[in-house]
Amino acid sequence: MSRKISYSSAINEALHQMMLTDERIFLIGQGVKSPWYVGNTCKGLLERFGPERVIDTPVSENAITGAAAGAAVAGMRPVVVHPRMDFMLYAMDPIINQAANWSYMFGGRLNVPIVIWGIINRGGEQAAQHSQVFHALFSHIPGLKVVMPATPYDAKGLMISAIKDNNPVIFIDDRRLYGIEGEAPKEIYSVPLGKGVIRREGSDISVITISYMVGEADKAAKHLVKEGIEIEIIDLRTTKPLDRSLLLKSVRKTGRVLIADVGWLSYGLSAEISAFVSENAFRFLKKPIKRIALVDSPAPASSVLEKRYYPNYLNIIRTAKELMRG
Repeated sequence: MSRKISYSSAINEALHQMMLTDERIFLIGQGVKSPWYVGNTCKGLLERFGPERVIDTPVSENAITGAAAGAAVAGMRPVVVHPRMDFMLYAMDPIINQAANWSYMFGGRLNVPIVIWGIINRGGEQAAQHSQVFHALFSHIPGLKVVMPATPYDAKGLMISAIKDNNPVIFIDDRRLYGIEGEAPKEIYSVPLGKGVIRREGSDISVITISYMVGEADKAAKHLVKEGIEIEIIDLRTTKPLDRSLLLKSVRKTGRVLIADVGWLSYGLSAEISAFVSENAFRFLKKPIKRIALVDSPAPASSVLEKRYYPNYLNIIRTAKELMRG
C-alpha cells in the first residue's frame, strides 16, 4: 500500500528493510550516525543493527571504500556512504581500478556487490569544493552502474535494486530533494536499473532530465502548458546504462529535444545524449538539440552568483520557447 513519505525517509526505510533481510549487508562511512552529515537517511540504523554493521569511520575515503570493496569480494554486501560527493575523488582507485574491473578480470566468476552512495550538497554558499556532482565521470567507466533518483518512490526502489545488484552501483542523491514527499509502498520493492520513466506526457518537446532537474521540469511544464506548449518529461533515473529505447520513442514523437542536466556542459551527460539522439534519430528532429547544464566553471561562493550558476525551471521555460519558435 502506498503512502506519502519524504525522499530521505524513503532511503532510510530501504536501508532498514534490506539490512533486516540479509545479515551480509552493512553500512560504512563518515557520519552515518550524524544528521549533520547524512540527514535522517541513516536514522535508527546504529541502534537497531549495532556498530558492527553500521560503521562510523574516520575521514579516509580511500581506506573506507577499499575495505568495503574487499568485503564485497569476500561475500558481504556493503553500502559505502560519502556525505559529500566531492571527496569520493579520494576513493577513485578502489572504485575504478578495483571494484569496476574485478568481475571482468575474473571472467565473470567473481562479483563485487557494493553500493557506493554519494550525496550532492549544493547551495548555501558551499562553493567549489563542496558542490560538485560526478555522475558523468562515473558513467564513463565500464563496470559501473549509476543511478540518480528524483522521487521518494525511486529513492527507495533504486536503493533496494542497487543493494541487490551483484556488481558495483553508484547511487547519487541530492540533499535538496530530502524534504520532498511522494508516494511509496511500505513493503520492499525494486525499481529496475537502466529503465527511465515518462513523468509527463507531451507532444511538443522531449525534456530529458535527471535528479533535481526533474522537479524543475515539472514546474516549467505547468507554466508552458498555459502558452500551448506541451513538454514530455523523461526522468532517466539511471545514467548508466541509459534507457535508449525510451529516448528514441519520445524523440520520434516530438521531434524536439531539450536536455536538462545537473552537471557541467562540456563532455557531460547532455553531450552523450545529444550524440546518441543525433546518431540514431536525426531524421526525426525538427530543430537542433538544446542543452541546459552548468557553465564550465567551479561553483561560486556568493549566494547571488549561485542563483545564476544553477539552472532551474526558468531556464527550461526560456529554452523550450526558443525551440518552438518558427
